[in-house]
Amino acid sequence: MGNKNKTISFRVNEDAFETLREIAEERDISLSAVFRDYVQTLVAHDGQVRVVPEHELVDKTSDKTTFPPRVEVPKSLIHDHERLELENKHLRDQLDDYKQYITQLHQKIDELNQEDDEEVILLDDLDDDLEHDHGETFRLS
Repeated sequence: MGNKNKTISFRVNEDAFETLREIAEERDISLSAVFRDYVQTLVAHDGQVRVVPEHELVDKTSDKTTFPPRVEVPKSLIHDHERLELENKHLRDQLDDYKQYITQLHQKIDELNQEDDEEVILLDDLDDDLEHDHGETFRLS
């Protein structure tokens, strides 16, 4: 059988809930993601996780086991990421514009086809009628 996710629910007081919501907002993630991160860390470290306020953390440069882990990201990478997001948005906007334009063209074609259906006479049809009629002939001038 496959690995199925399970749901855990519990109650916290209103102050703890507001604190957790603030943590989620600071990290720009959902409240559920805060709990998932904590549970994954707890499982990964075999239950040896201790929650410590950030101001009590001692940043030991020689010891790489500080929690939460910190990573420095070069500004150029951030700028590239922002540029790509803007380019992505621009391309999506262009795609939407092209889709609207194509829809308009399809509507115009449909309108023209409906108008043309009323007054179209094929010359081949006229020739067939003349062969069977043997009466009058018509001349275009």
